[in-house]
Amino acid sequence: MILAVLSLLFGLVLLVWSSDRFVDGAVAAARYGGMPPLLIGMLVVGFGTSAPEMVVSVMAAADGNPALALGNAYGSNITNIALIIGLVAWFSPIKVHSQVLKRELPLLLAITLIAGWQMLDHELSVFDAWGLLAVFTSVMTWSVWQGLRRPQDKIISDVSTELSSNTMTLKQALSWLVLGLVLLIVASRLLVYGAVYIAQALGVSDLVIGLTVLAIGTSLPELASSLMAVKKGQHDIALGNIIGSNLFNTLVVVGIAVLIEPIPLDAEVLSRDWTLMFALTLVLLVFSIGFKKQGRINRLEGGLLLTIFFAYTGYLISSAF
Repeated sequence: MILAVLSLLFGLVLLVWSSDRFVDGAVAAARYGGMPPLLIGMLVVGFGTSAPEMVVSVMAAADGNPALALGNAYGSNITNIALIIGLVAWFSPIKVHSQVLKRELPLLLAITLIAGWQMLDHELSVFDAWGLLAVFTSVMTWSVWQGLRRPQDKIISDVSTELSSNTMTLKQALSWLVLGLVLLIVASRLLVYGAVYIAQALGVSDLVIGLTVLAIGTSLPELASSLMAVKKGQHDIALGNIIGSNLFNTLVVVGIAVLIEPIPLDAEVLSRDWTLMFALTLVLLVFSIGFKKQGRINRLEGGLLLTIFFAYTGYLISSAF
């Protein structure tokens, strides 16, 4: 048990560090490759911070623990909104200027509905997985096309400003990209080993471990990048990181994990975990759109999100024993 706990803790630390290096290297390499700022912001940064969820879920599915993969993906989505957005808004209210983000939030809500619809038969099959990946391809094509039509959007200018401060050489960028990816895989292997061993020893389900320990651990890169963005006054980047990560988790992380190992579902996944994920996405949409006024997530709303997160996590832990 001691070895498993150490593996879990060391894996978490290495995961956060290697993910940060991987994203830094990927962003710099994309900039040298001439990729437009919007694509870097949406694909490289937003989805690069989801690399831990991706690698951990693939490892879990390949090891025959698909429930761990699903719990990691959905738990990360819940953590991203309730804990990360809640915490960031608690410290500094988030102002939403970007029209790109205001279009993507309803899209994220629709995708969450599609994910729930797929679970009605209590199974995620290979057919469902291909459907999720097809939706992802369509969403990315549409989002990029829409974003490039608005070159003056706030999030694009924020990303451009952030990229201009990156002084990494191409050789350094490629080195960090490769090293970060290798260490990310090693960290994920340690994390999955520790989580599965502890779950079996304590009699806790893989799903609950994925929804709690793994979800919080793999969401730490999003927390770090969002806090840094808000500190610099780049509120739209902070929110964009979360939207991009949740899109990626719902469509790609779950999609690839299910391709490796189809997932039979307990009823509680739909009634408890998906329902909360959908409700939080809807709340985030209402808070961010602002309707007749500028969208803004204030401290009170951030506190509400944090309360929901701790209540949900507490319930999961208490019901697991």
